[in-house]
Amino acid sequence: MNYQKYQLPSSILASGNTSWNTWRRDYADVQAFEPDLHAVDLHQEYLQGIDFHEADLTEANLQNADLRGADLRAADLRHADLRGADLSDAKLQEAQLHGADLRDARLCRAMFQGADLSAADLRGADLSAADFKKAILEQTQFTEVSPVPPDPKIVDPALLLEREKQRLARIALRVAAAA
Repeated sequence: MNYQKYQLPSSILASGNTSWNTWRRDYADVQAFEPDLHAVDLHQEYLQGIDFHEADLTEANLQNADLRGADLRAADLRHADLRGADLSDAKLQEAQLHGADLRDARLCRAMFQGADLSAADLRGADLSAADFKKAILEQTQFTEVSPVPPDPKIVDPALLLEREKQRLARIALRVAAAA
């Protein structure tokens, strides 16, 4: 029996990126459910190129972590602390980042297609060449981002139209209630 196959995900992760990525590749059958790294503390860790696809990283502390080129596709990062993290070239397609704190993060060339960034905080983040196609950006904070917030033309137009309809409906309700 291979002991590593049955270790907790956090103990394998403590062995380093190479061990983690090997475990993810070699024991995919053990991972019927996403690796549970809920509330894990990985602040300032070197995690470049790590495979966290579909991992549960809700409320994780990834502050100032090096996640360049990381695979975070469909990862659950709701309410995660990613302040100052380097996510350059990271794959975040379909990731759940609702309420995540990405202040001052480096998101250069990060791929957020279809990701949920609703209520996320991206103030001061570097969004150079980041891809937000079909991303959910409702109530996302973009104040002082660098160089500029995502171009609305690259977000799904149907989604933008639906959000505008919802906004107008809320205004109409407020006006009707005030009358």
